[in-house]
Amino acid sequence: MNSHWKQRPEGGGRFAIGLIRAIACRGGRAIARALLLPITAYFLLVRGPERRASRAYLARVLGRRAGVLDVARHIHAFASTILDRVFLLSGQLERFAIKTEGLDVLHEQLDRGRGVLVFGSHLGSFDALRVLARERPDVQVRIVLDKSHNPAITELLDALDPKLAATVIDAGQDGPSIVLAIKQAADDGALVALLVDRARPGEPALPAPFLGSPAPFPVAPWLIAATLKLPVVLAFGLYRGANRYDLRFELFSPGIEIARHNRAQALDELVQAYAQRLQHHARSAPFNWFNFFDFWQADDANDPTRDAARGAVPLARRDRRAA
Repeated sequence: MNSHWKQRPEGGGRFAIGLIRAIACRGGRAIARALLLPITAYFLLVRGPERRASRAYLARVLGRRAGVLDVARHIHAFASTILDRVFLLSGQLERFAIKTEGLDVLHEQLDRGRGVLVFGSHLGSFDALRVLARERPDVQVRIVLDKSHNPAITELLDALDPKLAATVIDAGQDGPSIVLAIKQAADDGALVALLVDRARPGEPALPAPFLGSPAPFPVAPWLIAATLKLPVVLAFGLYRGANRYDLRFELFSPGIEIARHNRAQALDELVQAYAQRLQHHARSAPFNWFNFFDFWQADDANDPTRDAARGAVPLARRDRRAA
């Protein structure tokens, strides 16, 4: 399923998502949250692949067999963060209790004026980064996003904040165009945010220990960071229930450099170090994991010969070699 997660249909479609937006905007967050129960029930009863993926992941992170209530809680947390995007992207930050940690680390890097790469994940809510607009209105935030994935939600968010939508760097472009766009943004001193936990089909990846088994992580973000020699800060917007979020920033590197003769080992070390931090936060907020597919399954499409990232060995091949 790993190579086909992009082909999974959106739950509900444009009509349902538009209806939720209308109710949220007119009725408020309390009324809209009441809709989360039938939405949770829909995914629990109808979306079999997501339900099974949730159960398998929860068994790993909780260290026990996951029951129906665990899966329901997992799906409800995901639906809650999707709903909250309506309010976060509408600038209604006053509705939320967002606790921040590590902002001084991010400010220190931003004040150097050379741009910063902020690496996020599908753990929690990346939209909690909106708090930066309040903390640092002088800094432009550029988000790297694949506009072709989940088009109904993308259209909704574009309608809520057209100004933000206009600054999005489309991850659906070819690699050189993405790197050039990120470089231009960084040259302007922008904060460039992207998700780095999920490899797209055909994208080279490296395996790293994650919740008990090797999982494939994309190589491209680390090559971009090394090429542009920009500081990398990790960001985790963890949903804590109700209206509470923990937004945490960690300095991963003040500037990544990869020597050509040591590229394979350096990439492997970077990916493993990142996987360790992601695992740490996943264990601290186990119901915040929003990759509803078999994250650990090998993807034969991750062929290192298709990219300059030599040493990015497909997970299945690495496992066979170890055996």
